[in-house]
Amino acid sequence: MDWIHNLLFGGQGVANSVVVMSLVAVVGAALGTAKIGSVRLGIAGPLFVGIVFGHFGLKMEAATMEFARDFGLILFVYAIGIMVGPGFFQAFKKEGVLANALAASIVVLGGLIAAGAHFLFGIPLEVVVGLLAGGTTNTPALAAGTEMLKELRAAPAQVALPGQAYAVAYPFGIVGILLAMGLVRRVFRIDAQADGDAWQRKMRPEPQPVEAMNIDVHAPDVIGKSIGDLEHVRKRKIVVSRLMRRGVQRVAGMDESFAAGDTVLAVGPRNKLAEFRDNLGRESAARLQEMPSRVKARRFLVTRPQTLGSSISRAAEYGVTITRLTRAGVELVPDAAVTLQFGDQIVCVGEQDKLDVFAEAIGNDAKALQRTPIVPIFLGLLLGVALGSVPLFVPGLPASVKLGLAGGPVIVAILLSCIGHIGPVVWYMPPAVTNAIREIGITMFMSCVGLFAGKSFFTTVFHGAGLTWMACGALVTFLPIVAVGLVARAVFKINYLTICGVLAGSMTDPPALAYANDIYPSDAQATAYTAVYPLTMCLRILAPQILLAAFWIAS
Repeated sequence: MDWIHNLLFGGQGVANSVVVMSLVAVVGAALGTAKIGSVRLGIAGPLFVGIVFGHFGLKMEAATMEFARDFGLILFVYAIGIMVGPGFFQAFKKEGVLANALAASIVVLGGLIAAGAHFLFGIPLEVVVGLLAGGTTNTPALAAGTEMLKELRAAPAQVALPGQAYAVAYPFGIVGILLAMGLVRRVFRIDAQADGDAWQRKMRPEPQPVEAMNIDVHAPDVIGKSIGDLEHVRKRKIVVSRLMRRGVQRVAGMDESFAAGDTVLAVGPRNKLAEFRDNLGRESAARLQEMPSRVKARRFLVTRPQTLGSSISRAAEYGVTITRLTRAGVELVPDAAVTLQFGDQIVCVGEQDKLDVFAEAIGNDAKALQRTPIVPIFLGLLLGVALGSVPLFVPGLPASVKLGLAGGPVIVAILLSCIGHIGPVVWYMPPAVTNAIREIGITMFMSCVGLFAGKSFFTTVFHGAGLTWMACGALVTFLPIVAVGLVARAVFKINYLTICGVLAGSMTDPPALAYANDIYPSDAQATAYTAVYPLTMCLRILAPQILLAAFWIAS
């Protein structure tokens, strides 16, 4: 049975690492789905299981654990960036300034509480730095504080203290924010589903259903005018797809002039169709789309990289008209400013041979939507890590700061998903692939963090000053986010799911974001998280360095 012992407790080799991490992930995920009253641990399950298993001796090789933890974090934040990127800038314009102000307030309050713990309870400043980093689950802050201590020529024993304090404060740093989210929800008796639906209506108003109407043309004002001259058509509120004259149908061109007795097929929202009908004549009893004709309507998928970013007007070059566009499950009348994106579904009207040529030009390959884009994924990860590694020099600080392994990938993912494609490289990821990457990444991260903390967690907590450290770390975590969360709802009336995203982003805490997503599925949490993340990450890195620079000499 030695082989079983080596697999679980040996701490050497790939097999040991895979078995231990998988065991923690399986048991932790099962624990996360179980409800205790109305509370579910969710993604925090692997963290607690990892702490317990680590305490009893299960371990991984140190270098392998570090890689799995950081790679899991990179996968998670990259997937989040890809998910929220297309709507990020629109949401940031509407709520970004206030959200960042609230997140910055949380950072400042946490720093003041940490400084208070130093002066009121006599906790060493190097320990305070570790509590501030652990209580806010921010590893780059720990690295920045440790580096600052080295620059200040602290003794080796002092340089080691932040890491110990970080391990003590970290677990409650994760749990505390979950408790704060629950407290805000309970205080205001919030219906998460109602708030989620309200956010959706505000950020992405429900468009009116697209319909088709056959119209007989007889109004004197439009006879002799070209279709493209009409305001509804010019502004792309309406698309005219077919025209029948003397019993013969053809594709309606923008330069086509109206004649008395024409019948046209118009596509658009019901209210705009009614206005268009009144301008042209009256609704027709004929149904052009059901009559025998050389003009057909077909639905295509946009999958060819070379066509991405092209205007929908390009279809006219092929003798066809795009009458409807479905994107992200929403059917729209294609506006003149709309450009084609990967995965768009379009309804085209034209003669069969011209439709066939156009279908080949735009791809129309359903299998392309299901393929896992390996090259774009790893290229995006490469660019994200590279950006996160760029040193940023801030005047007055002895060391540079970096966006880190979490900040770089999420920013790159947002930008790439907004760009859509660069040449033949398409940054689109099927939803199933994005969700899988996100869940695998956060589970790896939480499992490894728990295993690492479990080795010394209980010893540190229950011996010496561990309980005092934990209490101070809990205050650093809990008080700022509860105070800001309550103010955000009571004073600014911010959507609850947005508040959850701001709280998670203010702590740069991916597990908290995952937990917030479990409350109710919505893009509100991730959008707010990514909106405040860059500024918060910079402030979190600066905070321990400012504390040390301000108080080290005096202490």
